[in-house]
Amino acid sequence: MTSKQRAYLKSLASNLNPIFQIGKSSLTPEVTEAISEAFHNNELIKIAVLKNCLDDPRQIAEIVAERTHSQLVQVIGKKFVLYKPDKDHPKIELPK
Repeated sequence: MTSKQRAYLKSLASNLNPIFQIGKSSLTPEVTEAISEAFHNNELIKIAVLKNCLDDPRQIAEIVAERTHSQLVQVIGKKFVLYKPDKDHPKIELPK
């Protein structure tokens, strides 16, 4: 992913609200599965890490990206954004 594409995705993500929250129990298989399923409807997902989660948000983001086969766009504070294009009908067209 180029820096131009990443910047474009960041601009799209700025208007998104987090659709998942990772809390005290950290990253469970159920949360990972739910995030993976959310990529069926969305290509860009924002996730919040709550204050009662003791794990590092960047580490959680990298693990989720690896397990869901998505790309980590950005980590800001306790929120992060993931991108996974739809194989059949991509909705987001990245700049070249």
